Formats: sequence, structure tokens, C-alpha cells
Amino acid sequence: MEQVTPKSSHRVDHRGLAEPDTKAPMIATVAGETAEFDAAGLTPRQINLEARRLLYTEGVTELTIHNPGAQHSIAVGLLTRCRITINGSLGYFGCGLIDGPEIHITGRVGWSVAENMMSGVVVIDKNAGSLTGAALRGGDLVVRGHAGARTGIDQKGGTIIVGGNVGSMTGFMMQRGRQIICGDAGQGLGDSMYDGQLYVGGKVAALGVDCVEAEMTDADHELIDRKFRIYRMDRPDTFRKFVCGKKLWNYDNLEPTERKLVL
Repeated sequence: MEQVTPKSSHRVDHRGLAEPDTKAPMIATVAGETAEFDAAGLTPRQINLEARRLLYTEGVTELTIHNPGAQHSIAVGLLTRCRITINGSLGYFGCGLIDGPEIHITGRVGWSVAENMMSGVVVIDKNAGSLTGAALRGGDLVVRGHAGARTGIDQKGGTIIVGGNVGSMTGFMMQRGRQIICGDAGQGLGDSMYDGQLYVGGKVAALGVDCVEAEMTDADHELIDRKFRIYRMDRPDTFRKFVCGKKLWNYDNLEPTERKLVL
């Protein structure tokens, strides 16, 4: 007798991967525009589905998520004005591609937090991994502890504030925006940056290619003082400012092949 295999209830995406969680778990406690839920035991997809249901369908503007379990890709792609508190730590790619939310994370975060953030605020109470604020486009990203290597790589706008130290190649290929670093910076600070400002309160191990020190202005001091008042952070007594030397992107020196064409 021919054996019949029952059809799976799992939805399959364009890559052929099963997506077992297609519906929000409906576990949140809602009180008007405020809601909270315990994410312990939920998958990242379930956490995100529940958050989206509350924010987009239930009209919640104040959301608290408990026990995220350091899972990856939590609270990504949220495009609405709201306040979110995440009680715990996140893994990689948390809060990426957001436009509008104000998110407070009480724990640590892994690589690439707030990657490509367009607007809003992300505040992290403890440390952050490498690639913090990668390709940040707008808003404020605040790390009260330390941040890893390549913080603000390819940054295109907004402000990154780090209360502790940052790793090597911070500000690499920075195009616009600001970074305010209270502690020390590793090797290659501002390497190949195109524009923007880097403020460092501690020691700099070494500057990257085409990154130079510049004079602090009254506008620089006003910016730093205002940001630290907003986030109620202690600031160093002094900062040094670093900007692009504008040698690479002006192409002052011809490459050998270009010189041959000119001659």
C-alpha cells in the first residue's frame, strides 16, 4: 500500500526555508497604549511578530519586552513612533533599520546594533559588540559602556555616543555624522573617512589614513554638552576632535596609469 505523507503546516519562504512561526503568540498584557510581555521561551520571529502586532494593530505606543534571551534580530524594521524597553540583552543585529522608535536596552548587545537606523534613539546600558551603528543614517545611538571594533563604520549621519572605549577602525569610511567617545580609541581611528566629526576624550592608539586632528569650536562644545545633558551622562573634562584631511577624496596625486594618460 502506498504511504501518504501528511502535508506540513509550515510556510516556506523564497529560499526554501521553513518558517514555523507565522502568527503572533498573543501573550501580551495590554492596558490602553501600554503593553508588556515575557519573551522567555519565544523564538526571535515570535518576539517580533508580537511586537509588531502590538505596535501596528493594537495601537500601543509604550512597549516593554522582558527576557529576550540575547537572541538575534530583535526589534528590527520598526517604522513607527513608540517607546520600547527591552529588559535584558540582545544578540546580533538588534534594532536595525528602524525609523522613529526610542528603544532602551538594559543589558548588552552583540554585533551591528542599530545598523542602518534612519531616525529615533537607541540607548544601551552596558557594552556593545563590533560594528555598532554600522551605516547609521540618523538619530542617536548611545552606549553607556564600551563598544567594539569598527564602531560607526560607513556612518552616514546621526550621532553615536560611547561612554567607554571603542575598538580599532572606529569611524572607518565615515561619510557624515558625529561620534562622541568618552574613553580611548583603538588603532586606525577615522581611517578613510570622507566627512563627519570624531570627538575622543581618552587616548587614541593611532589615526587612520587621512584622519587629522582639528581645533574644537564653540559649536562642538555646545553639541557635546547638549547630548550629555539629554542622556544624563558624565563627560570627560576635555575632548579632541578629528576630521577628514581631504587628501584622498581630492585626488591630489595621480595614479601611475593616470599619469601616463595625461602625459
